Amino acid sequence: MRILITALFAVFCLFGCSNMEPESGNNESESNRLTTEAEARLSATEGGRMVLRAIEAHGGLDAWHNAETSAYIWGFVGGIRTRLVAHNRTRQVYHDILALAGEAVQDGAQMAWDGSDAWIYPDSLMGMANPRFMTTTGYYFQSIPFVLADSGLHYEALAPALLDSIEHQMVRVTFEDGIGDAYGDHYTLYIHPETHMVSALRYRSTFGRGRPAIDENMRETLLYYKDYVTVDGLTTPTRYEGHGFSEGAKGNQYYSAESSEHSFSAPFDTTRLVMPDGGRVQSMPPAAGE
Repeated sequence: MRILITALFAVFCLFGCSNMEPESGNNESESNRLTTEAEARLSATEGGRMVLRAIEAHGGLDAWHNAETSAYIWGFVGGIRTRLVAHNRTRQVYHDILALAGEAVQDGAQMAWDGSDAWIYPDSLMGMANPRFMTTTGYYFQSIPFVLADSGLHYEALAPALLDSIEHQMVRVTFEDGIGDAYGDHYTLYIHPETHMVSALRYRSTFGRGRPAIDENMRETLLYYKDYVTVDGLTTPTRYEGHGFSEGAKGNQYYSAESSEHSFSAPFDTTRLVMPDGGRVQSMPPAAGE
């Protein structure tokens, strides 16, 4: 569980705490501008073109940029389960908490990331769920490959590799200095050679360690994306399996997650970003060694 929490926290720090400033609004001209800019960035390198093909296989940049929100139930099997609504431009997210540690919680339990702070209500739940990483973790895992078109990313085409006896196209995504608190992270995508959809990705946690040199034998998590569905023109997974991965080999599965009731057209209620009385803001923990 400690490995899972560390890895998930790095995902939040990378995206939720990034220096990116997404545009607000959701009109056609703005969507077209975002698509044009993203296509130019991605088309500049072989690795970027691989990511762009994956995005097109999942529905395309136009469909993504025209989807104001992402909404679904997302949760870890036996762990936290929430109904979330995320704004795809501002990356603000609010949740109704449905279960913690696999057990139902009281009505009205909620948490949110308002763009500056992460909070949970009631504050008695703070010891059971850390909103500092849980508010955006499910959203970003669910939103790959689309969020990998953001600015400040670098793409490196790698040699093909086998995944369950199928040779997949491989691309590594890394981040510019200062893009989040875990900018030393990298994501390695397994792209199916025929469908160009994401079959899995590998990720590692570097929070608090700066930017260590990439070590191909370091321990990572291999996350499978399974049971895709298409909703509102976008194709998204509904099941995930996290395995250990080191020295080029898949290890044991140590977590699984599921999503359901997907929508990319739900309204976004900004009042849900305001913490109720009796809630608590989760502060950013210090980096390792502080």
